[in-house]
Amino acid sequence: MRFIKTAAAVLIILVVTVAVIGLFLPARYSVERSMVIDAEPGEIHEYVGNLRRWDEWAPWKEEDPSIVATLGEKTSGVGASQSWVGESGTGALTVTASSPDTGIEYDLLFDGGTYECKSSMKYDRLPDGDTKVTWEMSGDMGKSLTSGYFALLMDTMVGNMFEKGLSNLKNVVEKGS
Repeated sequence: MRFIKTAAAVLIILVVTVAVIGLFLPARYSVERSMVIDAEPGEIHEYVGNLRRWDEWAPWKEEDPSIVATLGEKTSGVGASQSWVGESGTGALTVTASSPDTGIEYDLLFDGGTYECKSSMKYDRLPDGDTKVTWEMSGDMGKSLTSGYFALLMDTMVGNMFEKGLSNLKNVVEKGS
């Protein structure tokens, strides 16, 4: 009986400790990955700046084949949008800036707007003619016992997807499909 009381006390202390630590973890996150592509920014922008072409390189459907994306009335430039549903959740994207020289910026909403974040894909022309593409996303997980833990995991979870997407983009652009 004493063992059960001790185990219960240890478990309660552990749960309270994890919860308290969670309250003090930062809920803000930032994820960034880059890749050099042997192409000019304008060539890359043909794939990044037009949401109709995202299925050619974006990694999401590889991870969740159930995703069904619906394009908005506008598919390129400022105001272009899409939404999606899948087993992994729902979301929406709206382009807020678009330039064939510098890249795009867009707002993301997940789970019916519960989570909002800012994202971008920026092009930096390198002296050798290649272009460094940097995919970024930042946001705030809100304030809950678990939000700080999720914020800590974002770099690993989303970063791996960004790496896969940038690799796909590199392959598609360099092959000129």
